[in-house]
Amino acid sequence: MRSPLRRTRRIPTALREEPAALREENRLREENRLREGARIAGAAVVSVLALAGCSSGGTGGGSAGLPVAAPAQDVLLQSAAAPGPDPFTASTVRNTARPSDPPEVPEGRQVHEVTGSTPGLYGGTRAVGSCDVERQVSLLTGDAKKARAFAEAAGIPESGVADWLRGLTPVALRVDVRVTGHGYRGGRAAAHQAVLQTGTAVLVDQYGSPRVRCAGGNPLRAPAAGRGGVHVGVPWDAFDPDHVVVVRPTGTVVTSLVIVNATDRTWIERRTGSDGEEDKKPAVEPSCDPDACTLEGSGSATPAPSTPDRPASPEPVPPSQDPPAPEDPPAPEDPTGPAPDPYTEPDPDPYPDPSTEPLPDPFEEPPAPPDGELPPEELFPPEAVPDQPETFEAFEG
Repeated sequence: MRSPLRRTRRIPTALREEPAALREENRLREENRLREGARIAGAAVVSVLALAGCSSGGTGGGSAGLPVAAPAQDVLLQSAAAPGPDPFTASTVRNTARPSDPPEVPEGRQVHEVTGSTPGLYGGTRAVGSCDVERQVSLLTGDAKKARAFAEAAGIPESGVADWLRGLTPVALRVDVRVTGHGYRGGRAAAHQAVLQTGTAVLVDQYGSPRVRCAGGNPLRAPAAGRGGVHVGVPWDAFDPDHVVVVRPTGTVVTSLVIVNATDRTWIERRTGSDGEEDKKPAVEPSCDPDACTLEGSGSATPAPSTPDRPASPEPVPPSQDPPAPEDPPAPEDPTGPAPDPYTEPDPDPYPDPSTEPLPDPFEEPPAPPDGELPPEELFPPEAVPDQPETFEAFEG
């Protein structure tokens, strides 16, 4: 019986090389997949950094927040009356009085910071708020989507928008101020860097920081750190990039702001959170005229120098010399005569002590009475006289 022959299957050369080709193809596919994943991850990181740079940072509390480091951004120039791009609400500005002349800002600083409680940083009209706070509340709380975006940008709870707005103080800027503004776009708040013109009506919080721009209802926060970026928009006549101010919030809550009256250039003390109805003259006014003060970063207003370009030279001081000794003035004449010498013997005491008087000598003969007079013993006999009633009968007859 013949044993069956074992047949061997011959594999074509192309088929034997196929696994190597597949391996190479799989390797290339894996490299492409990893490269695409890295590209997507990099794009996500860039997006997160961009959002962090545009955000104003900080939550809760209602404070302006700390400056956030961010890449250079364009800085929008916003004039006082213009609503600006993407306003949250219609304008709630109600005080159109021209602000007083801006105070002086010290030279030689790239970023000039001024504390929010500095006298003269803000202005206004006595008993009139620069913004209609109740109308601002109505416009924002009437749209739940806007109120949510506003609260997120301002860093406050959505349920506390109305109370937070009523706790702000309506005033007007007296200098150009750098801020982080927020427009309302696509149902969300979009952050941007901005410079607000002198005279802009704002709402200020209890730390002296501007928080709402009333011409468009836009929430405001502290500006991004640094001064990079290009100014975009139409500059106003008095705009000077070197005189833009950054408002630094106070370390503690302030109960009032000392502002400048735009109508008569006098000082006004306005209680924080009030609408101007309690305005009064400050108990202690700043030591300089409102239009002649220089804003200092320490939170005080100081008198501006008489010559800004060169400090006033002190008066020359003559060489020191001993002044002539003044002559003693003549003593005034005493109308009562010269005073007694305290070292002379005093006058005899008109009231001598009886115990010091010498006793009379009992054996000394009494002096003889003068001629024609009786001796005392005959006038007054030594015998006892009986008591007599106190009447005048003894002298009758």
